[in-house]
Amino acid sequence: MGGDNVSAPGTEPTGGAMGDRDLRVCDAEREYVGTLLQRAVGLGMLSLGEFTERMDTALAAKTRGELNAVLIDLPGIRLTGRQGQQADPGLRPGHPGSHSGPPPETLRPRMSSVVRKGPWQVPSRLRINSRMSSITLDFTQAIMSAQVVEIVIDDAFGALNLILPGAATVDLNGVELIGSGITNEVPTGPPIGPLHVVVRGRLKFGAITAKHPFGVKWNRIVQGGFLPGGRGPQG
Repeated sequence: MGGDNVSAPGTEPTGGAMGDRDLRVCDAEREYVGTLLQRAVGLGMLSLGEFTERMDTALAAKTRGELNAVLIDLPGIRLTGRQGQQADPGLRPGHPGSHSGPPPETLRPRMSSVVRKGPWQVPSRLRINSRMSSITLDFTQAIMSAQVVEIVIDDAFGALNLILPGAATVDLNGVELIGSGITNEVPTGPPIGPLHVVVRGRLKFGAITAKHPFGVKWNRIVQGGFLPGGRGPQG
């Protein structure tokens, strides 16, 4: 009826119990919201300044109501449920009421080698479904359509090599590894530079490598006044 508050199934307050928005949140929920905000940047829903401001708020949030405040104007996204169930329908293209972003480009190599380099057009979302293949994505001269690039991987017995420009950052924490390994030589963290690559999904018996091109590492050595092997500047 008018003016009544209707709770979601399984969240009915009983005996004066606190409402859903007053429940305390944990670090995992704060980190999850950070991931949603990163995706929102990649979809053009938030600017870099807005991301930074909302991320600070999310990290300081103590209750679900405070955490939901940073998602309130992103379509269809909020934290729900008593046990911290999390939903991000607003970031899935095609979901009713969601932000309609372009569908992700998909690579499906089988026992093949795929190399993207030079001035190639990078989509904001890339899906990789590969088997026994090698994929190299070189972003150093790429044409970017968004600051944040999301790569969703489903790979078995393969290798993914990411070559990133000097100011780029990467997030590989969302990859489930099964008999696999990750080598990362690129700074991690929020998207504070011109490019932030987020990789998530599953990798079976394969490898992911994220690195800068050789020239970037050498320039840092020279600028720091040191040569390989720990030797100081030459006179």
